[in-house]
Amino acid sequence: MPTMQVGNVTIELDEDGFIVDPDLWSEELAKVFATSEGISELTDDHWKVINYLRDYYKQFQIAPMIRKLCKETGCSLKYIYELFPSGPAKGACKLAGLPKPTGCV
Repeated sequence: MPTMQVGNVTIELDEDGFIVDPDLWSEELAKVFATSEGISELTDDHWKVINYLRDYYKQFQIAPMIRKLCKETGCSLKYIYELFPSGPAKGACKLAGLPKPTGCV
């Protein structure tokens, strides 16, 4: 499997570039992923979505459905795509350090 170095930590990635072990996630890793996703700066709204996804995943071991993500963060789906151009699954979940979602996020 591919790996990447973030600081002193070697991060294992799956074939789609998602982190294999969510416990190795860090804000520094999110910033590295953001750059690779074409996001130049992570704003407070980016962090609101990222932190919501991380908290939800910690509690339920799955990414939330997109409807729940939008409702709980107060962000419209259109705005989520503005924040994360590759979408809530590929972009937001990846930056949040979640495994690649299998269904509809």
